[in-house]
Amino acid sequence: MNSVFLGIACLLILGLGYKLYGTFLSSLLGIDPRRRTPAHEKKDEVDFVPAKHWLVLFGHHFSSICGAGPIVGPVLAVAYWGWGVSLAWILLGSILMGAVSDFSSLVVSIRFNGESIPEIARSVMTKRSRLLLSVFIWLSLILVIAVFAILAAKTFTAQPEIVVPSLGIIPLAVLMGWMLYFKKWGLIPTTIFGLVVLGLLLLFGDQWSVRFVTSAGLNIKIWIVILILYCFVASVTPVQYLLQPRDYLAGFVLFAAIGFGLLGLFLSHKPMNGPAFSGWNPNPEIWPSAGPLWPMLFVTIACGAISGFHSLVSSGTTCKQLDTEAHACRIGYGGMLTEGLVACLVVFCVAAGLTRGELLEFLTNKSKGGPIAAFGNGFGSLTSPLLGSYGTAFAIVALNAFILTTLDTATRIGRYLTSELFGIENRFLSTFLVVFLSALLALTGQWQRIWPVFGASNQLVAALSLLVVSCWLISIKRPSKTTLIPALIMLTTTIGAFLFQIVSALGHVNAKGESSPQITIILSAAVLVVLALAVFYEAVKTYQRFRLKVSL
Repeated sequence: MNSVFLGIACLLILGLGYKLYGTFLSSLLGIDPRRRTPAHEKKDEVDFVPAKHWLVLFGHHFSSICGAGPIVGPVLAVAYWGWGVSLAWILLGSILMGAVSDFSSLVVSIRFNGESIPEIARSVMTKRSRLLLSVFIWLSLILVIAVFAILAAKTFTAQPEIVVPSLGIIPLAVLMGWMLYFKKWGLIPTTIFGLVVLGLLLLFGDQWSVRFVTSAGLNIKIWIVILILYCFVASVTPVQYLLQPRDYLAGFVLFAAIGFGLLGLFLSHKPMNGPAFSGWNPNPEIWPSAGPLWPMLFVTIACGAISGFHSLVSSGTTCKQLDTEAHACRIGYGGMLTEGLVACLVVFCVAAGLTRGELLEFLTNKSKGGPIAAFGNGFGSLTSPLLGSYGTAFAIVALNAFILTTLDTATRIGRYLTSELFGIENRFLSTFLVVFLSALLALTGQWQRIWPVFGASNQLVAALSLLVVSCWLISIKRPSKTTLIPALIMLTTTIGAFLFQIVSALGHVNAKGESSPQITIILSAAVLVVLALAVFYEAVKTYQRFRLKVSL
């Protein structure tokens, strides 16, 4: 099948989803542009700051939610189960579940004056649910910060020529923030200035390679420390002077990547390679840890269709910068659909930009670089009519823009949760606690023991966030099925994924062929199953308390 027709179909489906379902949700959630947002009600010039323009906040939100997840997940899913089922889940999941979660989390947080999902759970559910969610989400964020710091550090070590283009955006963002908020420049001239300098960084920045030592392992650790220190500074700096302009600029890199990718797709009009559906169970000899299509497809693609981290961004940083509720749909719902488009593009990169054999070689041969290298080379193949040999390098720069924006946003959200959970009001102390634990996890390598369960735990956050929103809708006597049905589907799916991982870990065999159960994975997955059931029980108690029928 020609990839161009599929690409057009994806654009049309996502566009219709935004127009039809986004409008319906806006009505359901009671969007009112006249209602003052927390950015105005609690304005403090540090965290609560109304964005100068909705595009500035869209850039922050989209850049923050679009980490490495929508890249790695679809690449693996295409290899495991085929490109057809991968595209189907991305489109359906992003429109009916992921964007619903992001948008509704943003709105409910606005209604509760910028509070986090766990704090809202205390108001609409129970105090116990607040504690359960807070601890789980806080630990998840520390893991995210550690792993994303490692990913960025490894990329900078493997390709030192992308360091200047990737990190040069940080001082540029500070300068833009100063121009916008201190010197009161207009958005258009500030944007033009920023884009010109950004273009120069992308064109000429790769002339300088940044490498500290010859040892790759030590170089990675040095970069981890530098990135963790950056996270600390970014978390305590007022949002208008770093986070907003940095993510706004990074957004243009990401939009350029999407634009080049789509243009390359239409110009190269390559056929889709490999099967649209390769079977319910991937070949266990090639993919021993992949698992069956349900539930594993739905936790493998993760961020490209629905993600719990997105709801944390919506209710963490985005809600504190929203100027008016009129912008909530385009940022919350539209941002997720844009990420869905990124995930679709990744599918085209590895299913049309690469042959089936090339994709399998990238994923099965460790020296080839894995999913990220597969995406970069597929992107380079699709965009060769436009970018020539620079396409692969540009894809990696764009990926690092994803990772770095997610890093600093996750740290700031971690600071918020630390303050709520432990009562630490000092933002420097609460940030230090978060980055210290993240650095410890990254530098000791302990993250590898629990990372296998992260995909499902991320989806569990989405399910639990939707449960909280459903309880809120019930409390204000509005229909809840739009959020409750996705919550129950994802809750069932994540529990199924955890059970599969427990069974797989119990039957694990080491390199010597001996039975070697993976105790850490077994215990982590079991604890998360108990957590999911406990929060669900609290939600059921809430329904009983309100004595309302859930209309399905």
